[in-house]
Amino acid sequence: MRKALICGVFVAFCCIPCAMGASTDIDKGAAKLVLQSTIDMAKPAKPASFPHGAHQARLECKTCHHGKTAEGKRLSYAEGHKIEKCESCHNSKAGISPQLASFKNAAHTLCQGCHRKNNPDLVNCAVCHKKQPQALGGNK
Repeated sequence: MRKALICGVFVAFCCIPCAMGASTDIDKGAAKLVLQSTIDMAKPAKPASFPHGAHQARLECKTCHHGKTAEGKRLSYAEGHKIEKCESCHNSKAGISPQLASFKNAAHTLCQGCHRKNNPDLVNCAVCHKKQPQALGGNK
């Protein structure tokens, strides 16, 4: 009896996210992301907080996401395309224009360009690049 109850609770717990529609959101990425370069680490940029879910609620995926053709040209995102990490192309080894040749530069070009048009208050560095809390016991 006890095992049946435990199994029933486990099954219910596993099924609740599916019943609430969570299974359709899994392939859309996390609601909040921390963007950080992992390729160009000689001068790493500060991590940026990115409210992915809030952007998804009002923009189409192709507004930000894209791929590239065999010739290396930008290819607009279409439903079902695999979304690669931005820095898989936007890195110092990619041989593209300096304005887009790093994850940092590509993100600043895309994000700040959109924010300048739609909400200039969001162009401030501190909006995305949050100050890291000081570790306890630091400066003595």
